Order: sequence, then C-alpha cells, then structure tokens
Amino acid sequence: MKKIQILLFLFFCTLSQSQTFIKVNAFTTLLTIPNVGIETSIGKKSTFQFDVTASFWKSIKGNPRQFYLFIPEYRYHFKEKNNGFYVGAHIGATLFNFQKWNYINTNKYEEGLGYVMGATIGYKAKINDKIHLDCFLGGGSHQGFYKGYIIGTNQRYEGAVKYNKSGEWLPYRGGIMISYQLK
Repeated sequence: MKKIQILLFLFFCTLSQSQTFIKVNAFTTLLTIPNVGIETSIGKKSTFQFDVTASFWKSIKGNPRQFYLFIPEYRYHFKEKNNGFYVGAHIGATLFNFQKWNYINTNKYEEGLGYVMGATIGYKAKINDKIHLDCFLGGGSHQGFYKGYIIGTNQRYEGAVKYNKSGEWLPYRGGIMISYQLK
C-alpha cells in the first residue's frame, strides 16, 4: 500500500510541476555501460531522479563484469532547479556478477546483491529550452552480500555458509547526462 502511495505522490508531483527530463549518460554509454534516468520537479528547488546503470558484459577476458545499479535520489538545487549547482542524497540497490577490485588478476569473482547510500554533487547547465547538460560525481558506502566463486569451476572459494559480506566506500556514479525536457 505504501508503495502505491509513493508512486501516486511522485506521479502527481510530476504533473503539477511539469518539468520532467529523460536523461542518458554520454560518458558511460561510450564505455558501453548505459546509464539512463528520469528527473522530475518535486518542489521549488527540489527534484527527484531515478536512474539505472547496467553493464551487460558477461565477461571481459574471462572475468565477470556484469552489474546493475538502481538509484533513486533527492536533489537540492542552490540557485534554481535545473540550472546551476546541486547536491543529492540517495539510497539504492545493486546486483552483480563481478570481480572485486582487490581480486583483479586472480581466478576469483563474486555474485550477489547489495545496497548503496551516498551523495552526489553536480552542476546542471541549460543549453536551450529542451536540452540540459548535467555534470555530476557521486559515491558513498556500498554494502554487498555475495558468494565467492572460482572462475571456470564455479566452486565456492570462501567458507561463508550463506552470504559473505563486505563494505567499501567508493565513487560509483559520475559523468555527463544529456537531459531532454518532456514538457
């Protein structure tokens, strides 16, 4: 029931403010890791953005590189919304089949899920009435719950009964979003 109320609230905020943008990250898309999102006005200087980043690579040179990030974010714009500096706060979810940074050049990889909590800082520049550029960098804490496997044999390499756990502070978002205003 609460999910429906939240969705209805966001829908009516979108209609009442009529400033909704669809976005694509030019930088990550060039790296074949698409990052798409939607941002809508929810107040005089506030916006809400939901974006998804996905790496569909099953493997690169035999090492798993598949991950998905789902990030809803509240943004506060200092000057005016959709023009100038802003800060954002988010809590999101991750799914991954990936080799952790400290296991690169080994035969180990991790498969699991997690959550992120962090902040974003950015600058939005208006190109014309419909097109905006959004330069941003964000990061925070990633808490992962995973099972570790050996590449090739898919046997567990660690002794956790259910899921192993790890947490890192990482920069995990950034780039230049090209935004197109719907209304």
